[in-house]
Amino acid sequence: MNQLNLEFRGKDFPTDVLSFHGWDEKELPGYLGDIVICPEIAADSAQLLSRELKFLVLHGMLHLMGYDHETDGGEMMRREAKLARSLGLR
Repeated sequence: MNQLNLEFRGKDFPTDVLSFHGWDEKELPGYLGDIVICPEIAADSAQLLSRELKFLVLHGMLHLMGYDHETDGGEMMRREAKLARSLGLR
């Protein structure tokens, strides 16, 4: 991906996705082009998203349990931090 990004965009680093427009509509009707995805960057992004979604579920569950970080003097945030650490989310 680094080589493609350098060759086609002049950027000497890998990127998550590159899109290449189709060349000849008459030759291949309906062909829009190619998409190249870097699996390593996609995997890293997916892991970050997965971790963030788990954290948001934890946050929402604490609210459902009656915690309110806007009014509880930090009680929810302390509980959340402790649980997040124990679950490997932070």
